[in-house]
Amino acid sequence: MARIENVSGRERKLQALATAYIVTGLFFLLLPGTFLGVWNLVSISNRQALDQLAPAWLQAHGHAQIFGWIGSFILGIGFYSLSKMGGRADFAISSGWLCLALWTLGLLLRWSSIITQWHWRILLPLGSMLELWAFLIFFRMVSRHRPPRNPGDRKRKPEAWMRMVIASTIGFLLTLIANVALTSIVALRAEGPALPHEVDQKILVLATWGFLVPAVWGFNARWLPVFLGLEVPRARGLFTALGLAWAVVIAAVAGYLAISVAMMPIAAAVAIEALHVWEPSIHPPKTEGIHPAFTVFVRGAYAWLAIASVLSVCAYTSDRHGGIWGASRHALTVGFLSTMVLAIGQRILPAFCGMKVLFSKRLMLSSLLLLNIGCAIRVAAEIPAYEGLIHHAWYCLPVSGVIELAGVTLFAVNLLVTFSQPAAHLRRYGNDRAMRIRLNAAEASTLGSANRPNI
Repeated sequence: MARIENVSGRERKLQALATAYIVTGLFFLLLPGTFLGVWNLVSISNRQALDQLAPAWLQAHGHAQIFGWIGSFILGIGFYSLSKMGGRADFAISSGWLCLALWTLGLLLRWSSIITQWHWRILLPLGSMLELWAFLIFFRMVSRHRPPRNPGDRKRKPEAWMRMVIASTIGFLLTLIANVALTSIVALRAEGPALPHEVDQKILVLATWGFLVPAVWGFNARWLPVFLGLEVPRARGLFTALGLAWAVVIAAVAGYLAISVAMMPIAAAVAIEALHVWEPSIHPPKTEGIHPAFTVFVRGAYAWLAIASVLSVCAYTSDRHGGIWGASRHALTVGFLSTMVLAIGQRILPAFCGMKVLFSKRLMLSSLLLLNIGCAIRVAAEIPAYEGLIHHAWYCLPVSGVIELAGVTLFAVNLLVTFSQPAAHLRRYGNDRAMRIRLNAAEASTLGSANRPNI
């Protein structure tokens, strides 16, 4: 019984750590991220020109979204998952809290120094260094992780999905290293805290195609066969898509933009085919506790990926004032990445953060609908507005931002209310302490097993 209580205690501590990362991510999603993005959009629309807004504000918005929101989610899930897959739980907990403190402080220093420009020459590179330091704590745990094996088992290579996630983790690390180097140069030489436009675009390609997109492909390879009932992904196709994604990054960083954008649609097509994401389900999808439209939005996210990659090609050949580039970027970051996080997040995070049941299926549907409606309006209006084709399209841009803000707010509310509720089994066995301890231990074992996504 004492051993079960110890397991249950460690599990609760890990759940508290994961919850802290998710709540931190939600903070950066709502305030430094989306709210600032809507503010930027309103300012651009009022002035009817992209170049009238300070580039630093646009970069602060993007950094909060990519690293403050999605980066925090990935770190929290990573610490929790590694400890359940053979890692040392006590070490993961202590390292995880230290990482969270450094990560959050670095993000706040980076964001606030850009917005206020208060001592930015010191705080901007310092924030980037703290982010890198925090990630190195996580990376050290990843590099030392060894999945448990039964005695006598032969050493096996990591599964395809895990190798994809490892590759994306390396992309994460390289992005943070580049951020430290570039912010240090800006602090020494530039007149303001913004990165030069061309450099910022290269960093954005590294962050998206080198880190975020492969991470989504890797996690999808692990979860979609269960969640959507799809056929097991083709490993060779996944690795081909990964290689193409990194070729996109290398070509962009080297200055061969034509080659970079030409490979984006190919990489997207190969990943879609390898994951079987647009093929019929061979098993019933697992949508217990969530809205059944979940499967539609996950598949739809890959439509946004295809649109984003094709728009990048069009932007290279036809863009004049940033409209097509902006639409492509938004289709990728909001249409693909954000839709995937809102859909998958509401499926897995309640289990990660205390074995909860999602508070509201209707809020889940509403958040995904609003996000996709707002993204569609933004992508459709940004090209004619920025390129000077339809004057009235400018008035659609702030509307799209407000709709997207409403969507992510409902997502955050749904998760926060879910986290505030007791676990389902505690509500059922609230007065039976022995039963609750056994269930906690059983759930801890289930979460650490190979079939964890079946929860």
